[in-house]
Amino acid sequence: MLDRNNLELKNYMEVCVLDLMEPVLKNLNACTCDNCLHDILAISLNSLPAKYVVTKRGEMYTKLNNLQHQFDVDIVSAIAKASVIVSRNPRHDR
Repeated sequence: MLDRNNLELKNYMEVCVLDLMEPVLKNLNACTCDNCLHDILAISLNSLPAKYVVTKRGEMYTKLNNLQHQFDVDIVSAIAKASVIVSRNPRHDR
């Protein structure tokens, strides 16, 4: 049985997407309501490969920061594409 007390499983790609979403969406002048943000996040993550890491709770992701630079171009592209999809089909009233 897995010991869940000391380890945390995390999709590091989610961390990377969340770090870039605000500046990318600001440049695109996209809607940033909760519905749209969640939809853009979900669509972006579904189009990117998952990068799962196992860390001790509270451990920083500093070792993985260099990976983010590799993914930045793909992430920005995924967020931009997701933003277009969501803006064409928003789940909120305008």
